[in-house]
Amino acid sequence: MKSNSAFRRTSAKSRRTSATSLLAAGLVAGLAFCTGCTKSESDASDSKSSAAGGDSSQVVATPGADRKTCDIATFGGKKLDLKTATVGFSQSEKEANPFRIAETASLKAEAGRRGVKLLTANAQSQFSKQISDVQDLIGKGADLLVIAPLNSDGWEPVLRQAAAKKVPIVTVDRKINATACTDYVSFIGSDFTEQGKRAADEMIKATGGKGEVAILLGAAGNNVTTERTKGFEDRLEEKAPGLKIVFRQTGEFAREKGQSVTENLIQSKPGITGIYAENDEMGLGAVNALKSAGKKPGDVKIVTVDGTRNAVRGIVDGWINGVIESNPRFGPLAFQTLDSFTKGDKVGQDIVIQDSAYTKDNAKSDLGKAY
Repeated sequence: MKSNSAFRRTSAKSRRTSATSLLAAGLVAGLAFCTGCTKSESDASDSKSSAAGGDSSQVVATPGADRKTCDIATFGGKKLDLKTATVGFSQSEKEANPFRIAETASLKAEAGRRGVKLLTANAQSQFSKQISDVQDLIGKGADLLVIAPLNSDGWEPVLRQAAAKKVPIVTVDRKINATACTDYVSFIGSDFTEQGKRAADEMIKATGGKGEVAILLGAAGNNVTTERTKGFEDRLEEKAPGLKIVFRQTGEFAREKGQSVTENLIQSKPGITGIYAENDEMGLGAVNALKSAGKKPGDVKIVTVDGTRNAVRGIVDGWINGVIESNPRFGPLAFQTLDSFTKGDKVGQDIVIQDSAYTKDNAKSDLGKAY
């Protein structure tokens, strides 16, 4: 694992490299394997300025030679020209969450840049609606699908319909429990277990590796929550056995829920040392609860995952100790993957992106890169 200073040097170098060339190189090599609550409308609008990405677009982590790939001959179907295709995008949650705002804006911007027809649907955090949304996208003539899954299980009706019409599927930011290059083509997203480990490293640094820590778990039923939890717990067990996890409760990736859970936490565990929130929205809810309880910045150490502008500002203000980025700007990489796949090239079954991090050392200078 890289130190923060080494990571920043690497990230700076990566940003100076053309995003297009990096993506193309990653795809040729196999594009390998390397969420929120309702926000206030003012918070949402604050996120829109950086939603499409700019120099913070995703970069593929260095691929390994052993990574599995997929091509259209293996998957089934026929080659097509992406410029003349219709792409359907299924969003899982209301776009008042900054991650979802940035994700959707990035896909729309890239479709516009390429001149590709894009059909969109939003499940509003209802899984049954997402299933019917995707089926409707297929019915409307989508040749290709990009799905941000709400849950990892339960996709069989969609997979059957897509297979019958030979519609390739790429999932972003969460996985579905199905077979790559058979049921779907590729997953594009972060290494969530590594995010959990890096969050644990920040918590160890902030607490000195001793005390009691609480986990605000993400929503149940998806791989993000499971893997961010596992990475955090495993790293504490490995590096800081004196930092005990004494509380686990879901905040459902929501700010209001994160606040209410933290209010209960303060009552049941008044001596809590740190809080690991598995997304920024829950972390910001925890900050609200601590402020209401009369706590001061730094009284309880907080580490979160995502990289929203409000969370990074929380570092500047002293309430949050570290934010592990989870970059939502999937547009360029998703469309490059679809373009390469439909031309007959090999693409990675797991395409893992390189995420940055925000700490007190870079939060102020890098605030503009947050979404």
